[in-house]
Amino acid sequence: GKTGRKSQGESKHETRRECESVRARERARERASQGDRVTARERVRARARERASQGERERSRARERERGRARERASQGERASSRARVERERERVRARASESQGKSKRASESRGRERESGRERARERQVERECESTRGSVRMRESE
Repeated sequence: GKTGRKSQGESKHETRRECESVRARERARERASQGDRVTARERVRARARERASQGERERSRARERERGRARERASQGERASSRARVERERERVRARASESQGKSKRASESRGRERESGRERARERQVERECESTRGSVRMRESE
């Protein structure tokens, strides 16, 4: 029995030591995995940061491009407007020149024409009004 007990005691010691070593190993593994996790998190964060900075760079580049385009458009618009202004001025000069030439004759003609067309328009309106009134009365009769 003695030998059995002794071996048992030894085995107890052994098992305790083994348990401790196992526990230590587990702890070490836990620490390592935690470290891995931390590094993984860091890596993810770093990647996100990189992506963000890249996006920012892209955006700034796009903004610059847009600004350049806007500037180009503005300068083009200015050029176009100045050209239009010149055209308009030229047109005005031409109109003034042609106006002073034979102005009175044409003016009197146009005035007479306007008077005539005005009379005609009034006549047309009168006819229209009469037609409308008769149509209205006919409609009323029909509804009765």
